[in-house]
Amino acid sequence: MLFNELKITEVEVIHLRVPAFDEACEWGEDGVLIRVHTNAGITGVGESDSSPMMIEACIKASQSHGSSQGLERLLVGENPLEIERLYTKMYNGTHYAGRRSTMIHAISAIDMALWDIAGQFYKVPVWQLLGGKFREKIRAYGTFIPSAIKEENVARTTELLAQGFTSLKFGGGPLGKNAETDYEIIKTVCETARGINKDVEIAIDLASAWRTAGHTIEMAKKLEEFNLLWIEEPITDDVLAGYRKVSQSTSQKLAGGETLTTRYEFANFIEKSGADFVQPDVTRCGGITEMVKIYDMAHMAGMKLVPHGFSTGILIAATVHFLASREHGDLIEYSQSTSPLFTSLVKNQIAFEDGYVAVPNTPGLGVELDEEIIAKYRVN
Repeated sequence: MLFNELKITEVEVIHLRVPAFDEACEWGEDGVLIRVHTNAGITGVGESDSSPMMIEACIKASQSHGSSQGLERLLVGENPLEIERLYTKMYNGTHYAGRRSTMIHAISAIDMALWDIAGQFYKVPVWQLLGGKFREKIRAYGTFIPSAIKEENVARTTELLAQGFTSLKFGGGPLGKNAETDYEIIKTVCETARGINKDVEIAIDLASAWRTAGHTIEMAKKLEEFNLLWIEEPITDDVLAGYRKVSQSTSQKLAGGETLTTRYEFANFIEKSGADFVQPDVTRCGGITEMVKIYDMAHMAGMKLVPHGFSTGILIAATVHFLASREHGDLIEYSQSTSPLFTSLVKNQIAFEDGYVAVPNTPGLGVELDEEIIAKYRVN
C-alpha cells in the first residue's frame, strides 16, 4: 500500500482494572490503552495514565460543534502518517472540551499510537523517525513507595541496589505526612544506599504533600546533608511563585511537571518555577509530538528533562524511544509496581538490567500486548 492510501478506520479504547469496579484502586492497578486501526491491518498502540472512563468519553464523544468533538470522529478516514497535522486537528477540534487536562491525556495516547503506526509502516523504530539514536541503553532509576517501618525501607533499598540500580526515587505512602517521620525515612534510605554504593543518586517525591513554600524550605535545608538528586513536587506546580521562592532559598534541586499538559503549561513552568528538572509524562503531556517541543524549551532554558513514568510497558517503550533520540535523554524512571498491568501487559517489556534499559530496534514502538491479560482485566 502506498503511504497516501493508508487510512484510520477505528480508535479502540480498552479499559483495564485489577480490583473490582467498586473497590479501591491503587496507582498502577487500572489503565487505559488504545489501538488505532488502519485499512492496511497496521495497528498502533498507545496509553494514557489518566481516568479510563474519562479518556473513553473524550475519544468516543459525538460532535457538539467544530471546536467540541470526539477524537475518533476527527481521525477516522485520515492518514495516520500525518502525525503533526493530526495533532493540530485534534487540539483545535477539542478547544471547548480540552486544551488541557483529560482531553490532552487522550490525545497523548493517540499520538503515541500514530508514531507506532508510522514506524511499522516504514519498518523502522520510532527513535529513527525522531532523528536517530544517541545511545544504545539508558540509565534507569527505580521508583518505590516507602514504608513507615525502618527495617522495610532498609530491605527495599538494599534489594534495589542489588538489582543494579545506581539511582533511586521514593515517594507516596507515609512521606509528607510528618516532618520528623519524613526526615527519618529519608535518612534511612540515604544511609542504607550509600553504605552500599557511596555514589548512588537519591531523589524524593512529595506529590505536593509539603503544601507550602515555607515548610518546604525548612525541610530542604534539613535535608541538604543528604545531597539529594532532586526534591520532586514539594508543593503543587500551580503555585510557581512558591517553587521559585524555594529554589532561591536552598541548594537542593527541584523537579516537577508530571501533571502538566502541552508546551503552553510547560513554557510557564520552565520560565517561572526556578526548578532544575522538568518531568513531562508522555501519556499525559500531549504524546511524543508534544514531548519533543517541551524538551527543546527545557534545553534552551538550561533545564534537564527527565520524564515521569509510572504505568505500563507501553509508556516505557514510548519513553525509551523518545529519550534515545534526544542528546541529553540519559535517565528514565523505572517503576517497581507489582501490578500485573505493569509486569505482564506487555509480553516483550523492555527490561531493566545492570542499571540500564536497552533501546530496541524493532519497528514502531515494538510493543507486543498479552491478550490474555487484556481479557482478564478488561472492564466491559
